[in-house]
Amino acid sequence: MTEFLDRSGLSVDSRLADFIEQRALPGTGLDADKFWSDFAGLLGTFAPENAALLAKREDLQAQIDAWHEARTGQAHDPAAYQAFLRDIGYLVPEPAPFSVGTQNVDPEIATMAGPQLVVPALNARFALNAANARWGSLYDAFYGTDALDAPPAKPGGYDGDRGAAVIARAKAFLDEAVPLASGSWADWRGGDLILADPAQWVGSKPGGILLRHNGLHVELVVDPASAIGRTDPAGIADVILEAALTTIIDLEDSVAAVDGEDKVLGYSNWLGLMRGDLTASFAKGGRTVTRAMEADREWTSPSGEAFALHGRSVMFVRNVGHLMTTPMIKLADGAEAPEGLCDAVITSLCSLHDVKGLGSLKNSCAGSIYIVKPKQHGPEECGFTDRVFNAVEDMLGLARHTIKVGVMDEERRTSANLAACIHAVKDRIVFINTGFLDRTGDEIHTSMRAGPMIPKGEMKASDWITSYEDRNVRIGLACGLSGKAQIGKGMWAMPDLMKAMLDAKIGHPKSGANTAWVPSPTAATLHALHYHAVDVFARQREIGGEAVPSLDRLLAIPVATGRNWSEAEITRELDNNCQGILGYVVRWIDQGVGCSKVPDIDDVGLMEDRATLRISSQALANWLLHGVCTESQVDAALARMAAKVDAQNAGDPLYETLTPGGIAYQAARALIFDGVTQPSGYTEPLLHKYRQMKKAA
Repeated sequence: MTEFLDRSGLSVDSRLADFIEQRALPGTGLDADKFWSDFAGLLGTFAPENAALLAKREDLQAQIDAWHEARTGQAHDPAAYQAFLRDIGYLVPEPAPFSVGTQNVDPEIATMAGPQLVVPALNARFALNAANARWGSLYDAFYGTDALDAPPAKPGGYDGDRGAAVIARAKAFLDEAVPLASGSWADWRGGDLILADPAQWVGSKPGGILLRHNGLHVELVVDPASAIGRTDPAGIADVILEAALTTIIDLEDSVAAVDGEDKVLGYSNWLGLMRGDLTASFAKGGRTVTRAMEADREWTSPSGEAFALHGRSVMFVRNVGHLMTTPMIKLADGAEAPEGLCDAVITSLCSLHDVKGLGSLKNSCAGSIYIVKPKQHGPEECGFTDRVFNAVEDMLGLARHTIKVGVMDEERRTSANLAACIHAVKDRIVFINTGFLDRTGDEIHTSMRAGPMIPKGEMKASDWITSYEDRNVRIGLACGLSGKAQIGKGMWAMPDLMKAMLDAKIGHPKSGANTAWVPSPTAATLHALHYHAVDVFARQREIGGEAVPSLDRLLAIPVATGRNWSEAEITRELDNNCQGILGYVVRWIDQGVGCSKVPDIDDVGLMEDRATLRISSQALANWLLHGVCTESQVDAALARMAAKVDAQNAGDPLYETLTPGGIAYQAARALIFDGVTQPSGYTEPLLHKYRQMKKAA
């Protein structure tokens, strides 16, 4: 039984109270009684407004549903539709031209371009791996993945032939990024190093040479005595790339956090990251390994001056959105507190340790706190977040706009009003990005009654998606984000397919985005190659004046007009979605795993989180609503795919077999059959309900 303590009229889970009072507050100069009193006041002020914003979402959705139902059987009229959306306040007037005023932003966010990792806050080992992925071995990334155009490594120890291919590819990269004045890096034998551009040589240390290209550093590890170095004419043992410039430590889509126990674990890991003292111990190769945060990297400039480079990613923390409440804090009337408000206060309190320099390492050298705020619907909700952050700054004694915000462009009302959303947080914004999965889930739910949607796999070829991606960059540039904030793109979901990633993901820097999500530190190292191949800020200057794609294209509804579905098409789509839903939900409900590599229907491992689940469940809910499939067909697909998911997880000793009476199976079924009525099509309410049932059992 959870114990609750009274704190200024709030009923607080004792585990959370102990964390705040014994770990988060000490050293900050904040008084515990005043903290709780201010926290209660903040919740009293903003919780009713939070509820009103959610009610407005539902009211807008009801009006949109009614509009589509009244026009059943009629051809879609884009002009009438857009006029209707303006009339009900879904679309708001564009702000006058403006430029964001954000100050005190770390260069990794403002003036550098490179990969970004996203990792669950509840897993300390993963969080440390990501934080330490600022620097990655190119040799290891090529040797251990399919990225190299060479045969895979032979079993039984180091494969010299593959190693030679790795070194050749790495030196070809050096020829492209930091060419010698004459000849190739493959022929350099040490001694005098004369670059085509001498300014690219920026530092040295015993056993190391530091180079720079497109704002990113490249370290040559020179160790002629090492196993690799003694095979190299110059003694080069590795090429280290500056890789994951930033990392998002996630309390939202990639975690299963449903109560005080879960939330305190996430907060504790974030505090450890902000103090620099987080560690994780685990078994590896028959021994216990302890991981800690990397120190900064010391160098000497060509003129003899000592300097240091950040040894870790600059970290954001992703709070939850506005929708969910949390049982860890109850208000005076017994209602659960809005979880997003709790996250804003507690993650900022933890970050205060970094701002005040209370730990051993720094996250933000600019003295800022970086919070990503997801799942916001339109500028009114963004303005609400701005005012909440004002109140948190006042509560913690922080200067105005110390807390920076990342706005995720992943909901339809935000995409359609993006400039107004940016304007609502114009003095603290440091990040916008696109997210195909949540954005598609919201596209389906918003237009649920417009008709049956095209299959999930066809969505990426839709014109609205192209418009969405292009509008995001061009609106961001028009609002002055270049040089002040990140414009980001979404995740590469297949961590085992690195060659395909290298082929495809160069499109992100070419689009003008100065960051994009990757699924692993190795992927970050490889994706860094793209930012050497493309000068993103030059690209931003090229496209900065281009016209923003029309709103008509963005608001085109991806219905399958007049399509005759074959039984084979329907079965394939049902099986594909049901397999994905079951494969993800069974780990979320039974094991509390919010993000993992889940085999798809073709046994390709995909990194999946709640955004993946939202689109799959909404797609099937839409087809059921419009009679493309029947309940019995969906149930038959669930039964078929449960057997497949069981087989795919046969090697997991923690796995529990899926059965129709099991909690995980019930959760998966509810996500489909109750999908139409879920708020904005979100999966959190049902997942939390069934996970809490599982924990109670």
